[in-house]
Amino acid sequence: MHVPDGFIDAPVSVAAGVVAAGAVAVSLRGARRELDERTAPLAGLVAAFIFAVQMLNFPVAAGTSGHLMGGALAAILVGPYTGVLCVAVVLLMQGIFFADGGLTALGVNVTVMGVITVLVAYGLFRLLTGVLPSTRRSATVSAFVAALVSVPAASAAFTLLYWIGGTTDIPIGKVFTAMVGVHTLIGIGEAVITALTVGAVLAVRPDLVHGVSGIAAPLKLRIDGELVDAPAVTRDPEPAAAARSTRGFWITGLVSAFLLAGVVSFYASADPDGLEKVAADQGIDEKAEEHGAADSPLADYGVGDIANARLSGGLAGVIGVSATVVVGTGVFWVVRRRHEDEDDRGTISRDSDSSGESDKCGGSSSESDSSSNGSDRDHHTNTDHDRDHGHV
Repeated sequence: MHVPDGFIDAPVSVAAGVVAAGAVAVSLRGARRELDERTAPLAGLVAAFIFAVQMLNFPVAAGTSGHLMGGALAAILVGPYTGVLCVAVVLLMQGIFFADGGLTALGVNVTVMGVITVLVAYGLFRLLTGVLPSTRRSATVSAFVAALVSVPAASAAFTLLYWIGGTTDIPIGKVFTAMVGVHTLIGIGEAVITALTVGAVLAVRPDLVHGVSGIAAPLKLRIDGELVDAPAVTRDPEPAAAARSTRGFWITGLVSAFLLAGVVSFYASADPDGLEKVAADQGIDEKAEEHGAADSPLADYGVGDIANARLSGGLAGVIGVSATVVVGTGVFWVVRRRHEDEDDRGTISRDSDSSGESDKCGGSSSESDSSSNGSDRDHHTNTDHDRDHGHV
C-alpha cells in the first residue's frame, strides 16, 4: 500500500511528514533501550527481510494482489521503536531508488505503513500474550491476529488522510468500504507470513523475539511431546558471545532474503495491489503524479539496460536487500553506540560525583583532625600555665 505522489494534497502530506518525523525521532530514542550488541545487526536483517518479502505480491482477489507491510513482524521481532525505524528504512530505500511510494508522500507512507501498523500490532500482540498461556503456539497465534488487524487499520488510516486531504472528490464511504474490504483479505496474507516467521524464530531462537520478553511466566516450547521452558531473554550479553551466538542465524536470514528477492520474486503476482486497484476503480488516481525517481536505474524493481526480466528483477532485488541491510545495520549501530556513549558519560559523571564526595569527606576529616590537634595544644598550653602559676 505504497501511496504515490498526487493522492494526498500538499498540506496534509506535510502534516503527515511532521507526524512521521516526530515518530522517527521518538523511535530513535526508544530504540536505544531495545538495541544491544546482538540485536542491532538483527534489526538490519529484519529491515532487509521486509524489503525482500514486500517484493512477493500474492493474489487476494480477481485482479488484485497484496504484499507484506512488515510493521507487525518488525515490532514483534525487534521491538516497537526499532520496528518503526525498520519500516522507515525500507520505505526510504524503496522511494529513493525503486520509485515505489511517492517522495512527497513519504511521510504519509511512514505514518500509515510504519507507525499505525506497529502501534496496532504490537499493542494487540502484547495484550494477547498477556492473557493467553505462555507457549510458542499462543505467541504465534497472537502474531497472526496482530498482523491481521494491523493491515485494515492502516487502510483506515489512509482513508482518514484521504478524507481530509484527498485530491479527488470521491465519497468517503465508498473509499472506506473498498479499502478496508480488500486490505482485510491482504491482512490474511500478512498474518500468515508474520505468524510463520515469528513461529520459526521462536522454534530455534526464542531469546531473539523481543515481543515475548518481559512475560511473567517463561515461554514454553514443545520438544518431543513435552513442554519445556524456553531460554530466557537477556538484554545485555557479552559482545563476543553475542556475535558468536547470532552469526549463523544472521547469515541464514540474509541468504533467505537474497533468495526471496533474487529468485522467488520473479513468480510474484503482477496484478495491482490493494491501493492501486481501489484507486483505479474509484478514481482516486486521477491526479496521480509521476514519481520523482522514475528515471532511477532501479525503478520498478528492475535494472535498466538488462532486457531479461528474470535477471533484471532478481538483480534489483539483490541490490535492494544489500543496500537495505547495510543502511539499516549502520543506522542501528549508530543508535546503539550513542546509547553506550550516554551510559559511559553517566558512569563517569557518577564516578566524579563519588570522588567529589570522598574528597569532601576527606577534607572534613582533616579539618576535624586539625581542630582536635589545635584543641589538644591549647589544653597542654593551659595546663603548663597553671603549673607555672602554682610554682610562683
